[in-house]
Amino acid sequence: MIGIKINKTLRNVLIALAVIILIFAIPSFFPEKNYHAKYDNYDLSTNVGTVSTTRTYAEYLKQYSAAKNPKSKVNVSVLDFDESKSNGARVEKNYKGKDVVFTEEDSSVTWKVEVPEAGFYNINMEYIAVPSRNVNMDRILYINGELPFSGADTLAFYRLWKDGGPVKFDNRGNSIRPTQVEVFEYQNAFFKSDLGYEVDPYKFYFKQGQNEITIESTSEPMAISALTLTPIVKYDTYEQYLAKQPSKPESYTGKNISIKVQGEDSSLRSDPSLFARYDRSSAITDPYSTKQTILNYTGGDSWKIPGQWIEWELEVPEDGWYTISLKARQFFQRGYVACRSVYIDGEIPVDTLKSVGFKYDSDWQFATLSDENKKPYNFYLSKGKHTIRLEATLGEIGKVMQQVQDSVYRLNLIYRTILVLTGVNPDMNRDYEIHKVFPDEVEAMMLESRRLYKLVDDFVAITGQKSNQISPAEVLALQLEQFYKHPDRITKGFVSFKDNTTTLASSMLQMTETKLDIDYILVQSANDRIKPDRSNFFKNTAHEVTSFINSYLYDSSSLGSVYKDGTDHLIEVWIVTGRDQSQVLKNMIDDSFTPNSGINVNVKLINPNSLLTAVVAGNGPDIVISTYQSQPVDYALRNANVNLRRFKDCDEVLSWFMPSAYKPYEYDGGVYALPEQLTFNLMFYRKDILEQLNLEVPQTWEDLIEILPTLQGNNISVGVPYPNIIAPDMSAFYSMVYQSGGQIYNKDGTKSTVDSEAGIAAFKTYTSLYNSYGLPTIYDFMSRFRTGEMAIGIANYTTYNSIVVGAPEIRGLWDFTYLPGTMDEKGNINRANVAGGVCSMMIKKGIDLDDLDLSNLPELAYSDNNGTTFEEGIIPGIDEKTWNEVMKNETRMADSWEFLKWWVSTDVQVRFGREMEALLGSSARYATANKEALKQLSWNSRQIKVLNESMENTVGVPEVPGSYYTPRHIVNATRRVINEKDDARETLIDYTRKINEELTRKRQEFNLPVAED
Repeated sequence: MIGIKINKTLRNVLIALAVIILIFAIPSFFPEKNYHAKYDNYDLSTNVGTVSTTRTYAEYLKQYSAAKNPKSKVNVSVLDFDESKSNGARVEKNYKGKDVVFTEEDSSVTWKVEVPEAGFYNINMEYIAVPSRNVNMDRILYINGELPFSGADTLAFYRLWKDGGPVKFDNRGNSIRPTQVEVFEYQNAFFKSDLGYEVDPYKFYFKQGQNEITIESTSEPMAISALTLTPIVKYDTYEQYLAKQPSKPESYTGKNISIKVQGEDSSLRSDPSLFARYDRSSAITDPYSTKQTILNYTGGDSWKIPGQWIEWELEVPEDGWYTISLKARQFFQRGYVACRSVYIDGEIPVDTLKSVGFKYDSDWQFATLSDENKKPYNFYLSKGKHTIRLEATLGEIGKVMQQVQDSVYRLNLIYRTILVLTGVNPDMNRDYEIHKVFPDEVEAMMLESRRLYKLVDDFVAITGQKSNQISPAEVLALQLEQFYKHPDRITKGFVSFKDNTTTLASSMLQMTETKLDIDYILVQSANDRIKPDRSNFFKNTAHEVTSFINSYLYDSSSLGSVYKDGTDHLIEVWIVTGRDQSQVLKNMIDDSFTPNSGINVNVKLINPNSLLTAVVAGNGPDIVISTYQSQPVDYALRNANVNLRRFKDCDEVLSWFMPSAYKPYEYDGGVYALPEQLTFNLMFYRKDILEQLNLEVPQTWEDLIEILPTLQGNNISVGVPYPNIIAPDMSAFYSMVYQSGGQIYNKDGTKSTVDSEAGIAAFKTYTSLYNSYGLPTIYDFMSRFRTGEMAIGIANYTTYNSIVVGAPEIRGLWDFTYLPGTMDEKGNINRANVAGGVCSMMIKKGIDLDDLDLSNLPELAYSDNNGTTFEEGIIPGIDEKTWNEVMKNETRMADSWEFLKWWVSTDVQVRFGREMEALLGSSARYATANKEALKQLSWNSRQIKVLNESMENTVGVPEVPGSYYTPRHIVNATRRVINEKDDARETLIDYTRKINEELTRKRQEFNLPVAED
């Protein structure tokens, strides 16, 4: 019996194994499905139905498809520009060694150029960046007064960056990343796609004879030293490259030459985010450490935008032929190829090097620059210094991405066209006869289906496999095909059609992020054997064991230098945001604050909910940063934080901010925190939709109400913040109150005055937006804005970051402007804008001078208490031990004040904002409260104007004892009027009475004067 059981068990195991093998083996016998039959023999270049008013680059090339490619270049006399058609431009002689045209941030400069032969040219510009906000320089190109195509309006020109000094180390042996500094040198750049959809430079058509070239600035000043129309760039084949060199590879006899350049040792880069990084995940990262944090590679999440480049410098010992290998890693996306263009001494030597691909691998790859047969290229390098530059590019995927973006835009046009008839949620029981009302749109669906099928095949041909990134295009193609065959299904599938389009747009984001890591570059003599640096089982096992052991021996959770208790001038700072923010902060402290001030700082990253319990237990920090707006006054009521007005220069520091920024932190004549971030609302709008409907951008709430019938007649909505249950946002209503001349609280903060006539008028207007005009109360602004379903929305200005990053398909089709205002009797628009933010506060720890009776020591000041001799008995009830404790706390608070001033200062806020954006991208653009720092962050001149003026109009709502009841009951009143249709006046008065009852109760709890009835 036992034998039978064993045989049966063995049989079952063998059957299971056979099934598994078959499951994985069968697909290999069948080629992966393609869709050629869906689109072959169809003209996909035509457009049907509603089309864009802008011209794509592909359409531009098609228009001039018969144009020639002239062989001679045309130099533009840059100093001889047309002054009558230019502004903000001037000639400067001998600027950094060259004569230039200096163009201001808000400038436009026009040149007349005589072109001897009509045809396509590339445009090359020699320029130098000038000191400013340290962001990329953005330009718009016009040829003969016209924008040639969409993309010529978003030309980006990079600055030059390098390390500001050698790598330093903290007191635990960890590397401290150097500060990034800008290098001001001349550089050449072709006019290229800033999104990387085109690997080669843009081709521009010029007619024979006189042409006009206009370059308009949208961000940052620039000095231009040369402008040239060049023949279309063509790269040499490997054979052509060999023929141009002074010798043949076979004649070289050199051996045993190996030059290794570490990735972290780059000499120059296009972006400050491309700094050195630390990796401990691999057993073969060079240099290697699982103990200390050492900088040992470069690239990562920041090196993902096409056009970004990193350059290394190397010293070649002798003339000769060499191979070049890259130790790189692409473990970010499966089914994707990250591409880089390889430049040697500023040029792409061989045509295949304009796009070198790195497929997905979980560990480092050792790739030698080779031909399609994996035969290494030989490069001739003379003795001396040379440079190798790797530039991020999308390669062949770029063309697919351009088509995906165009397709998403056309699909949104189809969606909005049908939306006019059906609305957002079509009646499932109604036959809209869409194929009769919009026959062109239904035909366009089939055309778009064929295009998407082709895009899927093109993507698979490039990457070698079908990934989840391109699957949304496949889903949409099938759905559109079904819509064409069965138009009656459009109504039922209309919502999913929008969702699928949004999903495709989102997947496009991942496909345009071409991330790559570089460990090192190895240059070897062509006669030396190439030994790939790869991992194996034994290396990985040793790495895992070592990492496990060191995790117990070394504290990897601490940030930067850690100082022991009892160290002189030591303060502790807690940050409640994220690890990236805390790491950047600690690096800045270790490389600038502590060396310059002599004050040591320990930084801890904590959960926000841990602060209160720690302070109550007496284990709190000296300073907490990035804390909630409501906390300073709550802590001040309980004498748990420090009144910053005790410091002589407090008013000077407060002058760095708008009064609205620190209004919530004022209590009883004191200021209990410094502003760190300040946010406020702006109005976001779709330029293309308003232009299509011939509507002006509204300036007031009345203007907004006036255009609602036109928008809603086209089933397009407007978004105004409605109080969400989880995070009630009453900023729009509060702004209306202040615009009408009202306030939320009286001067003393003892009662709410929101039920004043101004407040009631604002409340009626606010609630009427939903009751009378049907604005949605629940909506996803980002989703609706990108599809065009919502043409206008009021939102926090940081929403800009999300739209820029999350909706590239509508780039250039939207903008933001001031919050709508309220017009007074004199015709002036009040744009009061209620602001919110986060802050930094100093925690009170023990007895200090504020707790003593200093009437006998009138000359004692907070700033000069150190070293004061104590005479026992001079202060009643205070002995020498207590006095020493007071002096210790005074020293601690003085050090903490120095840190707070440093942290909120302009230079530090600018640096922190830039480093966070460099680390996390545009989505992390910092909303600083510092007025001057805001002007130096990565906004263009027009955006800064809107932000600056909006900041000047901000209003801060005071935090008063019991103020947590105010938003709660304002939300209740709003919901009651909208849901129950109660009278707005009576409802607001009723709930304001409840607010005031709580304010009175809270003030009585703390023995504070209450409002008189």
